Amino acid sequence: MLDRRGFLQLGVAGIPAVLLTPTGARASRSGKKKRLAVVTTTWWYGSHAWHMATRFLVGYPVNGKWHHPDFEVVSAYVDQIKENDLSQRRAKEFGFTVYPTIAEALRNGTDTLDVDCVLLIGEHGDYEINEIGQKLYPRYRLFNGITKVFREEGKSVPVFNDKHLSWNYEWAEDMVAQSRELKFPLLAGSSLPVTWRMPSVEMPYGAEIEEAMVVAYGPKDIYDFHALETLQCMMERRKGGETGVKSIHALEGPTVWKYLEEKKWSPELFEACLSRSQTLQQTEEFSHRYPSPDLMKQLVESPICYQLEYNDGTRATMLLMNGLVRDFNFAARIKGQAQPLSTCFYLPPNPNVVYSAALMNNAEKMFMTNKAPYPVERTLLTSGMVQAALQSLHLGQRRLETPHLDVVYKASKASTFYRR
Repeated sequence: MLDRRGFLQLGVAGIPAVLLTPTGARASRSGKKKRLAVVTTTWWYGSHAWHMATRFLVGYPVNGKWHHPDFEVVSAYVDQIKENDLSQRRAKEFGFTVYPTIAEALRNGTDTLDVDCVLLIGEHGDYEINEIGQKLYPRYRLFNGITKVFREEGKSVPVFNDKHLSWNYEWAEDMVAQSRELKFPLLAGSSLPVTWRMPSVEMPYGAEIEEAMVVAYGPKDIYDFHALETLQCMMERRKGGETGVKSIHALEGPTVWKYLEEKKWSPELFEACLSRSQTLQQTEEFSHRYPSPDLMKQLVESPICYQLEYNDGTRATMLLMNGLVRDFNFAARIKGQAQPLSTCFYLPPNPNVVYSAALMNNAEKMFMTNKAPYPVERTLLTSGMVQAALQSLHLGQRRLETPHLDVVYKASKASTFYRR
């Protein structure tokens, strides 16, 4: 991996000089479009910067039409320049500048804040992993680099933060606190809450949820976050609003099968989730069948389960069942309804990945209106859930009380996921 400053200075040795100076970017402005700065850990094919920043360069589909955001990407900061870097190529292609510091990116070659919004993408790259299995992405450091400019300039602009707020819950709380102090809208989180659903159903606003479940896949500290956001975007709509999480009990391996056999979670909801999955795995001799416990043990090498108890007494379960499913499926038992509400949160495959377009569509709405379409408290809570669950596993699969996750908020009544 090249040093970022060293890489940027290679302009005289083969990289066009236009990439290294702000002149071209400033000259190309229409004066009408909102100016966007991208602050990212890294930018290469398949990275989250590739998923998200590119939407503001080339557009994305909405309701059967190709939507071109009324934005101009004018600057970027890339924390780690890789050999397969795309930021320099995109800069040359679209006329923006990759700067060596966040402050320079936000000032865009001037002596004052010179962008209208910031896209913060703190995913992918080479960073340390701590003792409980968290990858220490520098979202808090990058965020503080942004807010430092806001403080120096005495003004702020909307910020979108991809995925977790921070791996450290106290830092995540501070990010939300800073957004309130400096009076700028902050939106964050996963694409799962805003992607298509099959069927296209919403949790009724004010529903009395008795129990809920998500069956998903992927690694801890990465996809458990997506699964918890899948869960939380439905749970927050329950009667009384969000009350926070009282305890988390994380399980892994044989203990999960024991809990399944003892019906420590709802077999009805588990069946509803698997019945919505479009990727339910089988052995070669069957095309489609409901898996027996023996078959699940054959397919799933190491199941993971997070059991959540909310402060209002509502219970929920998240399962990562690698080898059994490769999608995100939700089910809930609602008081007064005979059958569970259930749906698959649909993720279209590469290269279309329109779920990231759905996420950027919501970011765009915030950038245009100066108002977040859904509460950042959702992601504050899920960020804390992930950290607590990994601590539970690290401490020998022990149930942990989580009084610090007393995040109370009201979800907006309007739905924000893709429907058409």
